[in-house]
Amino acid sequence: MSVNAETQAANKKLKHQASGGSEEIDAPPAGQSYLSYLLRKVGGALISLFMVVVLGFFAFRVLPGDPVQKIARERQMSTEQMAQLRAEYGLDKPVLVQFWDYLVGIFSGNFGTSYVYKQSVASLIAEYAWPTLLLTGTSAILAITLGLWMGQLAAWKRGSLFDKLTTSTSLVFWSVPTFWLALLLLMVFAGKLQWLPTGGMVSPGIEPGSFTYVVDVAKHLILPVITMTAVIYAQYLMVMRASLLGEMSADYLTTARAKGLREDDVRLKHAVPNALLPTVTLVFMHIGGLIAGALTVETVFSWPGLGKLTFEAISGPDLPLLQGTFVVFSAAIIIMNLLADLVYRQLDPRVRRA
Repeated sequence: MSVNAETQAANKKLKHQASGGSEEIDAPPAGQSYLSYLLRKVGGALISLFMVVVLGFFAFRVLPGDPVQKIARERQMSTEQMAQLRAEYGLDKPVLVQFWDYLVGIFSGNFGTSYVYKQSVASLIAEYAWPTLLLTGTSAILAITLGLWMGQLAAWKRGSLFDKLTTSTSLVFWSVPTFWLALLLLMVFAGKLQWLPTGGMVSPGIEPGSFTYVVDVAKHLILPVITMTAVIYAQYLMVMRASLLGEMSADYLTTARAKGLREDDVRLKHAVPNALLPTVTLVFMHIGGLIAGALTVETVFSWPGLGKLTFEAISGPDLPLLQGTFVVFSAAIIIMNLLADLVYRQLDPRVRRA
């Protein structure tokens, strides 16, 4: 490196003051470095998405069962009619030809037509996406808020009764199978006590858009949201607690206390912001994973979302619908991981220097 280059590198050093402490770090490389980082991450995401598309085609071809034979048993079709239906679905073509048609359709926004619903897969996904987003979005907000808040309090009060109760309870919920917790809540609150609906999204006969409709949807939402939140918030709590415990012995907190700051200010303004960094990736990963993980909860509570739609497609097997929902679920996780990488780079200077 030349003297001029070294001088320019030295001039690019910034003063980084994080939570009462200060250290010199190299400034993030401008323009070209960030662009190369962005292109590398986006390229990796596109490669992962393409692999998902390929896997989505071949994985479901090995599932047991023939959709045409199942339809034939339900409708008492002749051999000629079965052959005609197989040609209509394109199942009589060689696998590689089917795969090419599948790729062309995917990249043109055409996921095919559902064997069961006789409707385009894209329109079905659009129709069932809103209930899933409502369920998973509500669960994510509650889980993130509750987990991070209780996690930082548990760490700050390490060894207290509150810490022991919250960590032990979260570990129990974390280890409980989702379907088991869902069935338990369903039997107690919808079965025995009859406080809440047993399933679905709205009761029959209620006019959409009315206040009664909103209240009824909220009642149907309670048990599925509790199930998803209880299982997920524990992970945020444990990660936040462990991260904050690692920050509590840092020198900048001692400096903050020496300046006369109240203990709550030391925790909320200094320790917690730094401890939040490791949870960013976890939050984004779980937002994507929540959508894919809604299958169990939606099936148990008959919630009309993408999870229940996928479960019904498996019983077909409805290959176009399975492929479409698989790509959507996987794309949600890939996109959230990409956003996590980009956000984390902005939050942590060490990533920008790497």
